[in-house]
Amino acid sequence: MFLARRPDAAFIDRQLAAAKTLRAPSYPCVGATRMAPAAPPLPGFVVDHNRFLLGTGDAAFERAKAALDAWRMFATGWTAIHGRIAPAAGDTVAIEVNLGLAHSLNFARVVYRVDVDEGDRRRFGFAYGTLETHLECGEERFSVERHHATGQVWYDLYAFSRPQHPLVKLGSFYGRKMQKRFARDSLAAMAAAVTGTRP
Repeated sequence: MFLARRPDAAFIDRQLAAAKTLRAPSYPCVGATRMAPAAPPLPGFVVDHNRFLLGTGDAAFERAKAALDAWRMFATGWTAIHGRIAPAAGDTVAIEVNLGLAHSLNFARVVYRVDVDEGDRRRFGFAYGTLETHLECGEERFSVERHHATGQVWYDLYAFSRPQHPLVKLGSFYGRKMQKRFARDSLAAMAAAVTGTRP
């Protein structure tokens, strides 16, 4: 939803409670980001895939995992998450966005968590999917990986989306610009959480 000014905590709590009653996410193939990018993208959706090297070693990986569970990737200065820390599958969250001249409040549901050793790497993270009141339609995965051979720790952000709100459809160029800005600022926020510095 679009808002003329920043919502207060009471308003967010009321809207979040209502969003928890909504049915399943608003797009087909819930959980499709689990196998991405190996799986083909869904027709009609735009794919965004961004990766950033956070550091090396077990300590960096543990800090990266803790940062994900604390939603530190949203510490961009213009986005915020409202909901339970250390998200579990089924949790509903509110995403607050400062758009400059207006604000938006969007709702998504955590659709899965992942914590697996895949042979050459250890991967940890989760994905959320948009609900029907979200301005966009799609799924986003936030994960960190530790590669066994090199010890490198990567932040991996993978999403597929398409506009859902009529105004977002009309302003799709601006919507894409905001998505790219989030990817860039999210990577910087994770780097700051893991290394104490921003790239």
